[in-house]
Amino acid sequence: MPLTGSTLGRENTGINNMKHTPGGRSLALWPALLATLLLPERAFAAGEIQLQNFTTHWAGWLAVGIFVTAYGFVIAEEALHLRKSKPTMVAAGLIWVIVALVYSASGDTHTAELAVKHNLEEFGELFLFLLAAMTYINTMDERGVFDALRVWLVTRGFSLRTIFWVTGLLAFVISPIADNLTTALLMATVVMAVGGSNHKFVAIACINIVVAANAGGAFSPFGDITTLMVWQKGVVQFQEFFALLVPSTVNWLLPATILSFTVPRMQPDPCSEEAQLQHGAWVVVGLFILTIAMAVSAHNFLHLPPVLGMMTGLGFLKLYGYYLKRRSQFYPEAPTESLTDNALELENNTTSSEQTQFNIFKSLERAEWDTLMFFYGIILSVGGLGTLGYLAVGSQLMYGDLGPTTANILVGLLSAVIDNIPVMFAVLAMNPHMDHGQWLLVTLTAGVGGSLLSIGSAAGVAVMGQARGIYTFFTHLKWSWAIALGYIASIWVHFLINSSKFSG
Repeated sequence: MPLTGSTLGRENTGINNMKHTPGGRSLALWPALLATLLLPERAFAAGEIQLQNFTTHWAGWLAVGIFVTAYGFVIAEEALHLRKSKPTMVAAGLIWVIVALVYSASGDTHTAELAVKHNLEEFGELFLFLLAAMTYINTMDERGVFDALRVWLVTRGFSLRTIFWVTGLLAFVISPIADNLTTALLMATVVMAVGGSNHKFVAIACINIVVAANAGGAFSPFGDITTLMVWQKGVVQFQEFFALLVPSTVNWLLPATILSFTVPRMQPDPCSEEAQLQHGAWVVVGLFILTIAMAVSAHNFLHLPPVLGMMTGLGFLKLYGYYLKRRSQFYPEAPTESLTDNALELENNTTSSEQTQFNIFKSLERAEWDTLMFFYGIILSVGGLGTLGYLAVGSQLMYGDLGPTTANILVGLLSAVIDNIPVMFAVLAMNPHMDHGQWLLVTLTAGVGGSLLSIGSAAGVAVMGQARGIYTFFTHLKWSWAIALGYIASIWVHFLINSSKFSG
C-alpha cells in the first residue's frame, strides 16, 4: 500500500519505539528518512495531482500558440534546415513556465512540479529504450550487416519488378525488429543502386518501401515509436500486437499491387559490388535478439519496465565491444599497399589502425540525437498542455462526442499531417475508456496513417532526404489515393477478423 502523509506518520511512530541497540536506531532511520522524502511525493504523483482547467485562460491560449508555432518550424524543417528538436525543446520549457505560473497564482505550488516529473519519467523510459536499440542498429551497421544485405540484393540480377516486391517485402519483415526508419533507409539505398537513372522506378519503389515499413512497424512494439509507447503504457500486451498482422499486411499489399503495374519487368544495368562482414557481426545480431527477448520477458513475466531488459542487453553489447576492441589490438588488419608518397602512406595506415579499433561509444554517438531530443520536446509540450486541461477537453470532443471508432480513424488522418508521435502521446495521456479492439485500432491507424503523405512518418521524411529530388512530397501525393484504399481496407479487415475484441 502506498504511504500517504498519515500512514507515514504512523510508521515513524513505530520507529521511535524500536530498541536502542548500538547502531540499530541509525540504521533503521535511514530508510525512514528516505521514505519521508520520497514516498509521499510518489503517492501524490500517482493519484493526488489536482489538475485545473486553464483552457479559456490567456495563459492556456499562449501555451497553445507557442506549441503551434514550434510545430510550424518542425513541418518546415526541410525548407529551413532547422533541426526539429530545437523549436520543440524551447517550446517545452516555455509551456512549463506558463504552467508553473498559472498554478502558483491559483495557490497550488506542487502540481506543476509533480506533473513535469511524471512526464520526465515517461520520456526517460522511452529515451533509454531507443538509445539501446539505436546503438545495436548502429553496431550492426558498423559490422557490415546491412551492407552485406544491400550488396546481396544489388548483385542478384533481379528484374526491376522483382526488386520492387523484394524490397517491399523485406521492409515489411525487417521493420518490426529494426524499426521502420532504419529499414526504409536501407531498402531505399538498394532501389537507388539498382534503379540508377531510372527515376520513375526509384520513386515508385520508395513509395512502396515507406508504406511497407510503416505497415510492418504497426504490428510490433519495436517497429514504431507509437507502438512502443502503447506497449510501455501497458494498454496492449506484447503478443496482442500480432492481431494486427493481417490488417497491416492488407495495408501494404493493396497499394503495392496497384503500384506494381507501373514497374516494368526490364533488367537493370549490371552492378558488381562487394561487402565483407566484420568479425562478430552475427554475434551482435544474436545479442540484439537476446536483448529484445529480455525486454519482453521483463515486461511480461517480471512486470518490470521493458527498458530494463534493453539496457541490460546494451551492457552485454558493451562487454562484447570490449572483447572486439582487445581482439583488434592482437589481430590488426593488414596495412594497405604502400604508396609512393611516404606521408600519405603513414596517414592511411593510421586511419586503418583507428578503424580496426572497435569502440562501442562511436555507435552511441551515431544515435539519432535530434530525434531523441525531439521526443523530449514533444512529450513535455503535450504534457504541459494536458496539465492546462487541453487533453481532457480533446478527449471529450473526440472520444465523447465523435465516438471511439471515428476518433481513432481520425487519429490516423491527423498523423499523416502532424506526425504520429504527438498524436499518439496525446491519446495515451487522455487515456479514454475503450475496449481492446479500439486500442488495437488506434495503434493500427497511428502506425499506418502516416503513409498517406510523405511527411507523415519518419520513414517518409528520411527517404525524401536520401532520394532528394526523386522521391518528393508531390510524387507520393500522386499515389495517396491508392494508399488511402489500403488504409480503409486495413481498418475493415481489423473489424472483420478481430471482432471478438470489441465489446459491442
